[in-house]
Amino acid sequence: MTYQFLYIETLPLCFPRCFPRNPSKASHRYEIYVRVSLIRSAPLANRTTGPKIDYNPDGSVSSYDKMREIVDNIFAWSWFSEPHGYDFNGYLLRHPAGNLCIDPATPSEEVLKEIARVGVSRILLTNRNHARAANRVRAATSAKTAIHADDAVYVRGQGAEIDEALRIGEPIGPLEVVGVPGKSRGEIALHWGARRVLIVGDAVIGHPPGCCGLLREQVMDDPVRLRQSVRSLLDLDFDTLLVGDGVSILEGAKDRLRELVATFPD
Repeated sequence: MTYQFLYIETLPLCFPRCFPRNPSKASHRYEIYVRVSLIRSAPLANRTTGPKIDYNPDGSVSSYDKMREIVDNIFAWSWFSEPHGYDFNGYLLRHPAGNLCIDPATPSEEVLKEIARVGVSRILLTNRNHARAANRVRAATSAKTAIHADDAVYVRGQGAEIDEALRIGEPIGPLEVVGVPGKSRGEIALHWGARRVLIVGDAVIGHPPGCCGLLREQVMDDPVRLRQSVRSLLDLDFDTLLVGDGVSILEGAKDRLRELVATFPD
């Protein structure tokens, strides 16, 4: 296999900001992301959009045709977006109060069957562009789909079936709805305070791996307001950041977000 070193060039540039100051931890994470990048950066002719075969840092195969438990009781599956150059992620949160599906990325048939098997009570959309496979999950589970009212008209116009409105400050099972307007008026995040987990849609992306980033300003309704919203996320207690786009950060995420905020011009 011939490799294109897509992230090998970019990671050293962001290394001082994107990784812990502890040299041993930094070296460990750096090695992991370099190895993943080598495999994920294979020639485009060998890559496909949608569920795919990916590899763990040790070289073992990790199939994206299956859901994987990334933290306790939170499962993820991914769909690689060729135009963006990174994964779109969907999440299934299993909880006694009712299972929640968040920003469902396009699933393989195997993933969809597993979602239907375990059941879903509500599908939560973080913004107008993350309806994704919500209708398919809704049809397979009879779950109700919810989005903030400010984004509901647009997403319905894209064909999404919406049943409920999300309200800022509303508790949904173990999660609390947090307003992060700017990319769109109805952009929200979901905070699991007891577990120190923050789930975001388009407010923050995990690209390049190990870093927090923003989408291009051209796709934001109000870039200044978005930066203000992202800055306000630092008021929350979290260590894990699960992203809708890119690579999630499973520990030390608040420090990575703080480093992004430090680059803001306003």
